[in-house]
Amino acid sequence: MNRIAIVAAAAAGLVAVGMTAYAASGKDNDAFAIGNAKTSLTQAVAAAEQKVQGKAAKAEFEQAKSGKWVFDVEVVSGDKVFDVTVDADTGSVVAAAEDKSDRDDDHDEKD
Repeated sequence: MNRIAIVAAAAAGLVAVGMTAYAASGKDNDAFAIGNAKTSLTQAVAAAEQKVQGKAAKAEFEQAKSGKWVFDVEVVSGDKVFDVTVDADTGSVVAAAEDKSDRDDDHDEKD
């Protein structure tokens, strides 16, 4: 009986170690895709700031609905906030729009 308990405990331990190793490998983490981007985060922020003549407050690297990888940069210009999308391959601004309500703010009632 003791032998079965020891074998079961060892098997459970191996499964736990394997799951931890898989999680640490980051295969499910989109952030690792940035290694394939031709544009750096710094370049994307500079392009976004130049486009709307402001200062970046936040930037994210994400996969767009189209499947392309983009930088989504939130830029403050005067009393306005803009959401600027920069193509990760070309470094060009593909969209810039004023953010009427900050959709990323969990405290907005409009969200």
